[in-house]
Order: sequence, then structure tokens, then C-alpha cells
Amino acid sequence: MIRLIPTTVADEAIKDLYEQAFPEEERRPWDQQLMLIASGKLHLLRIVSDNIFAGFIFYWRLPGFSFIEHFAIHPGTRGGGAGTQVMLLMEAELGGIVLEVEPPVTEQAIRRISFYERLGYQAFTESYHQPSYYPHYPPLELRLMQKGLRPGTAAFQTIKGSLYKHVYNQ
Repeated sequence: MIRLIPTTVADEAIKDLYEQAFPEEERRPWDQQLMLIASGKLHLLRIVSDNIFAGFIFYWRLPGFSFIEHFAIHPGTRGGGAGTQVMLLMEAELGGIVLEVEPPVTEQAIRRISFYERLGYQAFTESYHQPSYYPHYPPLELRLMQKGLRPGTAAFQTIKGSLYKHVYNQ
């Protein structure tokens, strides 16, 4: 059974999976991550399956939607429907959700996009670049996907503006 446990403690298991699951250019420096959690701006859910650590979700509650910034399932838990269960629980809790995915140019990115599409997420067609977490990396080309929101250019611009303002301080 999958459970999502709200926590303000990002322990070593979460940190290790965060660093394994996301390349440096896709993750915020850990000390900044911890400060955002402590401030209450960034929310952390510990994913537990049968009382064993199974992953995490970092997310933001923003005006009009929630933004899942980082979501990872532990490799030992993957493949059994845990990711689907987690996303269904998140949708029930949060309602409208926005997330970022890599462009569909690698097999892994295509699988990830297909996973979200099977759950009913739709990609915006507009160009999107995630502001860099580090000065030595350029902005990262990504795609925004959403579920439970009104798609369209006006909604995209509003969502992008909210992400840039609240998440990336731009």
C-alpha cells in the first residue's frame, strides 16, 4: 500500500534518491532545497510502500494550481504501479497539477511523457525553458504538462509567469 507522508525532514534517503534521479542541472542545490522546505514554500512528501521508503515528491501550492517540481520512485519500487498510485493520490489531494518533463528526444523522456499522458496529462505546445538553478548552466529546455487546468496560450502564459515568479524567483 502506497502512502504519502508530509514531512519537513529531507533525510539522507531522500537526498540520495534526489541526486540519483536528477542530473545536477535539473535539481536545486540541496541547501536551497532545505531552506525552501523550512520556509513552508516547498512541500515534501515521503512516499512509503508497506512501511518502506519508496520515493519522494517536492511540490509547490501556487495560485490556481500545484506544481510538482521533483518526483522520484526508488528503483526497487518501480514497475509495480507505484508511480500511478502516487499521481492518483496527488490529483485527489491537489486538483489541478502542472509538471515539467524533458522534450521527447530520449527513450526515457518518451516513456515519462507517455506515463503522464496515460494518466490524462496534456502537454502545452508552447516553448518553455526552466531557468537555471546554477550560473554555469543555461536555461533548460523542457515541456510543461498539466491535468485539471484549462489548456491554451493564455493559461500557459499565466502558468509560466507563476512558475517563474514563485519557483524560480525570476
